[in-house]
Amino acid sequence: MSVMLWQVDAFTDRPFAGNPAAVCVLESEAEPDWMQAVAAEMNLAETAFLTPRGQGFGLRWFTPKVEVDLCGHATLASAHVLWESHVHDPRQDAVFSTKSGKLTVRRLEEGWMEMDFPALPAEPAAPPVGLLEALGVEAAFVGRSRFDYLVEVADGRAVRRLDPDFARLAKVDCRGVVVTAASDAPGADFISRFFAPAVGVAEDPVTGSSHCTLTPYWAAKLGRDRLRALQVSPRGGQLRVALAGDRVKIAGQAVTVLRGELR
Repeated sequence: MSVMLWQVDAFTDRPFAGNPAAVCVLESEAEPDWMQAVAAEMNLAETAFLTPRGQGFGLRWFTPKVEVDLCGHATLASAHVLWESHVHDPRQDAVFSTKSGKLTVRRLEEGWMEMDFPALPAEPAAPPVGLLEALGVEAAFVGRSRFDYLVEVADGRAVRRLDPDFARLAKVDCRGVVVTAASDAPGADFISRFFAPAVGVAEDPVTGSSHCTLTPYWAAKLGRDRLRALQVSPRGGQLRVALAGDRVKIAGQAVTVLRGELR
């Protein structure tokens, strides 16, 4: 039996940019060990697995090493695949049942899609032992959300010049860390980079889930609920975000670069 698989670049309008994710559309739930093996074979930040569930789909995400509870770019990629392949009616929202609850994606204009995710505010916290040393930065603020640490640094230059010690960072007691600053680029309000070597992702090109934390943080600092964001990894990506109570709207585009079969 073969399984259809797509590779999609998310949070970009052109191939070979943004964040690549693999998407598998299954007829029924697969064994976790098999899904983990596929994710390791794909060797991307995340591989998403979709199964029909009621009027929507079950959705699970795996890095090359572990299953994760929330992933933005692979959710965006999943909705893109469902609509592009006509597995799901392009006129209807894509609704996913996940470990982080129900997530909805709707189509906007000009190829944009908007995800409805939970807000995950960062509370002030002491950095875990070795975090700032592994990053090689001085922090203006350190906070912790449900999943990750947030570190604000002095300016955009400090974010762009980051060169973490990944071997050291992988030993720090955290899933991942997002480093951020006010934007030094036109058309954006803040910039960021995200690192999670402990779960097999040294630097994630564009991280939707981190914007569940970045959005309430920068909305409070800038006094606005609607913001534009850049993730300034080497591949880079752009997002539109909005704070809506205890939810965050995260919008982006996506491009299919590969379609094939797992045999």
